[in-house]
Amino acid sequence: MHHYHDILFDYISLIIDIPEHDRAQCRETFKPLRVARDTMLEVAGKIPVNHNFIVSGFMRKFYINDKGEEVTVDLNNGPRFFTSYYHFVNQTSSHEYLHCITDCELLRISKTDADRTAKTSITQKDYTIRLFEQIQEEDRQRMNDLATLTAEQRYVKLMKGSPEIIKHVPLKFIASYLGIKPESLSRIRREIIS
Repeated sequence: MHHYHDILFDYISLIIDIPEHDRAQCRETFKPLRVARDTMLEVAGKIPVNHNFIVSGFMRKFYINDKGEEVTVDLNNGPRFFTSYYHFVNQTSSHEYLHCITDCELLRISKTDADRTAKTSITQKDYTIRLFEQIQEEDRQRMNDLATLTAEQRYVKLMKGSPEIIKHVPLKFIASYLGIKPESLSRIRREIIS
Protein backbone atom coordinates (compact mmCIF):
# COMPACT_ATOMS: atom_id res chain seq x y z
CA MET A 1 0.00 0.00 0.00
CA HIS A 2 3.07 2.26 -0.19
CA HIS A 3 2.01 3.25 -3.70
CA TYR A 4 -1.02 5.02 -2.15
CA HIS A 5 1.24 7.66 -0.62
CA ASP A 6 3.37 7.93 -3.79
CA ILE A 7 0.23 8.80 -5.76
CA LEU A 8 -0.75 11.37 -3.09
CA PHE A 9 2.70 12.99 -3.27
CA ASP A 10 2.62 13.08 -7.08
CA TYR A 11 -0.78 14.83 -6.91
CA ILE A 12 0.29 17.36 -4.27
CA SER A 13 3.54 18.04 -6.19
CA LEU A 14 1.47 19.46 -9.05
CA ILE A 15 0.66 22.40 -6.76
CA ILE A 16 3.48 22.60 -4.21
CA ASP A 17 6.84 20.98 -3.42
CA ILE A 18 6.58 18.73 -0.35
CA PRO A 19 9.62 18.51 1.92
CA GLU A 20 10.49 15.14 3.47
CA HIS A 21 9.26 16.31 6.91
CA ASP A 22 5.73 16.77 5.49
CA ARG A 23 5.90 13.51 3.53
CA ALA A 24 6.70 11.67 6.76
CA GLN A 25 3.70 13.30 8.47
CA CYS A 26 1.46 12.28 5.56
CA ARG A 27 2.65 8.68 5.73
CA GLU A 28 1.77 8.67 9.43
CA THR A 29 -1.61 10.45 9.28
CA PHE A 30 -3.15 9.50 5.90
CA LYS A 31 -4.50 5.98 6.48
CA PRO A 32 -5.04 3.62 3.53
CA LEU A 33 -8.52 2.21 3.08
CA ARG A 34 -10.12 -0.06 0.48
CA VAL A 35 -13.84 0.52 0.05
CA ALA A 36 -16.24 -1.82 -1.76
CA ARG A 37 -18.37 -0.51 -4.62
CA ASP A 38 -21.73 0.96 -3.70
CA THR A 39 -20.58 2.00 -0.21
CA MET A 40 -21.89 5.27 1.24
CA LEU A 41 -18.76 6.79 2.74
CA GLU A 42 -20.60 9.77 4.24
CA VAL A 43 -24.30 10.38 4.76
CA ALA A 44 -26.31 13.58 5.10
CA GLY A 45 -26.96 14.84 8.61
CA LYS A 46 -23.52 13.91 9.93
CA ILE A 47 -20.34 15.94 10.45
CA PRO A 48 -17.58 14.65 8.12
CA VAL A 49 -14.72 13.36 10.29
CA ASN A 50 -12.31 12.43 7.47
CA HIS A 51 -10.77 14.17 4.48
CA ASN A 52 -10.55 11.63 1.63
CA PHE A 53 -8.01 11.29 -1.14
CA ILE A 54 -9.02 8.97 -3.99
CA VAL A 55 -6.05 6.87 -5.07
CA SER A 56 -8.20 4.90 -7.53
CA GLY A 57 -11.86 4.32 -8.23
CA PHE A 58 -14.93 6.43 -8.95
CA MET A 59 -16.99 8.40 -6.44
CA ARG A 60 -19.85 10.85 -6.51
CA LYS A 61 -21.15 13.52 -4.17
CA PHE A 62 -24.90 14.07 -4.13
CA TYR A 63 -27.77 15.48 -2.12
CA ILE A 64 -31.50 14.72 -2.03
CA ASN A 65 -33.65 17.59 -3.33
CA ASP A 66 -37.11 18.58 -2.09
CA LYS A 67 -38.72 16.15 -4.60
CA GLY A 68 -36.75 13.26 -3.09
CA GLU A 69 -34.45 12.99 -6.13
CA GLU A 70 -30.70 12.43 -5.93
CA VAL A 71 -28.79 15.38 -7.44
CA THR A 72 -25.15 14.55 -8.26
CA VAL A 73 -22.97 17.63 -7.73
CA ASP A 74 -19.54 16.04 -8.23
CA LEU A 75 -18.23 12.98 -10.06
CA ASN A 76 -14.69 11.89 -9.66
CA ASN A 77 -12.04 9.39 -10.47
CA GLY A 78 -8.72 9.51 -8.71
CA PRO A 79 -6.33 10.82 -7.91
CA ARG A 80 -8.04 13.74 -6.18
CA PHE A 81 -9.25 14.91 -2.80
CA PHE A 82 -12.95 14.20 -2.40
CA THR A 83 -14.83 15.36 0.69
CA SER A 84 -17.71 17.55 1.78
CA TYR A 85 -14.86 20.00 2.17
CA TYR A 86 -16.68 23.00 3.67
CA HIS A 87 -18.36 20.81 6.30
CA PHE A 88 -15.12 18.95 7.08
CA VAL A 89 -13.19 22.19 7.66
CA ASN A 90 -15.95 23.85 9.70
CA GLN A 91 -17.11 20.63 11.40
CA THR A 92 -20.75 21.29 10.53
CA SER A 93 -23.46 18.82 9.59
CA SER A 94 -23.34 18.02 5.88
CA HIS A 95 -26.37 17.74 3.58
CA GLU A 96 -24.34 15.62 1.15
CA TYR A 97 -23.64 11.94 0.59
CA LEU A 98 -20.33 10.48 -0.63
CA HIS A 99 -20.92 7.31 -2.65
CA CYS A 100 -18.26 4.90 -3.93
CA ILE A 101 -19.59 3.96 -7.37
CA THR A 102 -16.81 1.39 -7.89
CA ASP A 103 -14.33 -0.28 -5.56
CA CYS A 104 -12.10 2.54 -4.32
CA GLU A 105 -8.64 2.84 -2.82
CA LEU A 106 -8.46 5.84 -0.50
CA LEU A 107 -6.20 7.65 1.88
CA ARG A 108 -8.01 9.36 4.76
CA ILE A 109 -6.93 11.86 7.36
CA SER A 110 -9.05 12.63 10.40
CA LYS A 111 -9.93 16.21 11.37
CA THR A 112 -7.94 15.73 14.59
CA ASP A 113 -4.81 14.66 12.69
CA ALA A 114 -5.26 17.42 10.09
CA ASP A 115 -5.47 20.06 12.83
CA ARG A 116 -2.48 18.58 14.67
CA THR A 117 -0.21 18.41 11.61
CA ALA A 118 -1.23 21.93 10.50
CA LYS A 119 0.74 23.23 13.49
CA THR A 120 4.01 21.55 12.44
CA SER A 121 3.74 21.12 8.66
CA ILE A 122 5.88 23.33 6.44
CA THR A 123 3.51 23.30 3.43
CA GLN A 124 0.06 22.20 4.68
CA LYS A 125 -1.36 25.70 5.21
CA ASP A 126 -0.33 26.92 1.74
CA TYR A 127 -1.56 23.72 0.12
CA THR A 128 -4.91 23.85 1.95
CA ILE A 129 -5.50 27.42 0.75
CA ARG A 130 -4.69 26.46 -2.84
CA LEU A 131 -6.86 23.33 -2.62
CA PHE A 132 -9.80 25.38 -1.33
CA GLU A 133 -9.35 27.91 -4.16
CA GLN A 134 -9.24 25.05 -6.68
CA ILE A 135 -12.47 23.53 -5.27
CA GLN A 136 -14.21 26.93 -5.40
CA GLU A 137 -13.08 27.44 -9.01
CA GLU A 138 -14.35 23.96 -10.02
CA ASP A 139 -17.74 24.72 -8.40
CA ARG A 140 -17.90 28.11 -10.12
CA GLN A 141 -17.02 26.55 -13.49
CA ARG A 142 -19.69 23.86 -13.07
CA MET A 143 -22.37 26.46 -12.22
CA ASN A 144 -21.28 28.52 -15.23
CA ASP A 145 -21.49 25.45 -17.51
CA LEU A 146 -24.98 24.61 -16.22
CA ALA A 147 -26.10 28.18 -16.93
CA THR A 148 -24.44 28.78 -20.31
CA LEU A 149 -23.87 25.45 -22.11
CA THR A 150 -26.49 23.24 -23.74
CA ALA A 151 -26.92 19.70 -22.40
CA GLU A 152 -25.02 18.37 -25.42
CA GLN A 153 -22.15 20.85 -24.89
CA ARG A 154 -21.90 19.84 -21.21
CA TYR A 155 -21.75 16.15 -22.18
CA VAL A 156 -19.10 16.75 -24.88
CA LYS A 157 -17.01 18.79 -22.40
CA LEU A 158 -17.20 15.95 -19.82
CA MET A 159 -16.44 13.36 -22.50
CA LYS A 160 -13.28 15.26 -23.57
CA GLY A 161 -12.15 16.23 -20.07
CA SER A 162 -13.01 13.01 -18.21
CA PRO A 163 -13.34 10.08 -20.64
CA GLU A 164 -12.80 7.59 -17.80
CA ILE A 165 -15.95 8.85 -16.05
CA ILE A 166 -17.94 8.28 -19.27
CA LYS A 167 -16.59 4.69 -19.42
CA HIS A 168 -17.06 3.69 -15.75
CA VAL A 169 -19.91 5.71 -14.23
CA PRO A 170 -23.58 4.71 -14.76
CA LEU A 171 -25.56 6.91 -17.14
CA LYS A 172 -28.07 7.99 -14.46
CA PHE A 173 -25.29 9.56 -12.33
CA ILE A 174 -23.74 11.31 -15.36
CA ALA A 175 -27.16 12.66 -16.38
CA SER A 176 -27.82 13.95 -12.87
CA TYR A 177 -24.40 15.62 -12.78
CA LEU A 178 -25.08 17.29 -16.15
CA GLY A 179 -28.52 18.45 -14.97
CA ILE A 180 -30.52 16.43 -17.49
CA LYS A 181 -32.81 13.38 -17.54
CA PRO A 182 -31.22 9.99 -18.37
CA GLU A 183 -33.42 9.62 -21.48
CA SER A 184 -32.17 13.01 -22.77
CA LEU A 185 -28.59 11.88 -22.23
CA SER A 186 -29.29 8.61 -24.07
CA ARG A 187 -30.63 10.63 -27.03
CA ILE A 188 -27.58 12.95 -26.99
CA ARG A 189 -25.22 9.97 -26.93
CA ARG A 190 -27.06 8.35 -29.87
CA GLU A 191 -26.83 11.60 -31.88
CA ILE A 192 -23.10 11.96 -31.18
CA ILE A 193 -22.38 8.34 -32.20
CA SER A 194 -24.42 8.49 -35.44
